[in-house]
Amino acid sequence: MKHVQGLVTRMAKSRYPVLILGETGTGKEVVAQAIHNLEGKGRFVVVDCSSLVGPLMESELFGHKRGSYTGAHTDKLGLLDEANGGTAFFDEIGDLPLELQMKLLRVLQEKEYRAIGALVSRSSNFRVIAATNRNLEAEVAAKRFRQDLYFRLNVMKLRLPPLRERREDIPLLISHFLQRDGKGHKVPDDVMDRLCRYDWPGNVRELEHTVQTMVAMNTGPWFSVADLPSIFGNKKKERDSLATEALTVEDSGDQIVPLGDLEKSAILRALRVTKGDRTLAASSLGIGRTTLYRKLKEYGM
Repeated sequence: MKHVQGLVTRMAKSRYPVLILGETGTGKEVVAQAIHNLEGKGRFVVVDCSSLVGPLMESELFGHKRGSYTGAHTDKLGLLDEANGGTAFFDEIGDLPLELQMKLLRVLQEKEYRAIGALVSRSSNFRVIAATNRNLEAEVAAKRFRQDLYFRLNVMKLRLPPLRERREDIPLLISHFLQRDGKGHKVPDDVMDRLCRYDWPGNVRELEHTVQTMVAMNTGPWFSVADLPSIFGNKKKERDSLATEALTVEDSGDQIVPLGDLEKSAILRALRVTKGDRTLAASSLGIGRTTLYRKLKEYGM
């Protein structure tokens, strides 16, 4: 992480595009914000690419003119207008639909775009920082991500390691979260040992959530093993159960179950076990939170 910190400092000295890679919850937005803060110019505007779906996605990015479509009662500035002079952070750029990838590439090349319903183009001078939990090279090979856009974004690259690859940071992060959210709480060795041995599929975000849950449920000052969220005990059993169920269906010979149905069943089971907590459900399934949201929308859940 000291190496990452050094890269952040160097990257802030120029306005070339930065591509941040890492699993969900590793702190990609935190790093992007740090790069922006060191540069100290303009606003930091987050563009959530996983939410840019449907007919209004261009309006969110580029804005629109009054009367350009039903419901457009006033002129609206887009996110790229807001980022003028500052930084546009494209979170989960790998989720951006192909049709918008082409239009974004043109914007990055020309620094100009046209709002919906506008007759003239306008410009916005913003720095680009993009982040994703996907393997963009594999996405390019599968033709789900434009190669020219990938090259345009991949000028300076930074990879954030998952928490399981830097377990020595876990006690430091817990101490930080307790200083911020705790009320004099303390972590005994047996609890700390379990926290350090856990794989943290949700990474730093999951660790933060876990500490907050323990603080909320414990009167203090010492935590105990009983204060650990149930996911610590249920996660492995849940995954084993899902795997067993899938194998049973496959080997029974009674019927062939579509993969989509198995996936939907696994999501429903995870939400039931976590009592509707989507962050924990995503962690249990080993997927990112934005991926879970996309699947929920896809299956109409």
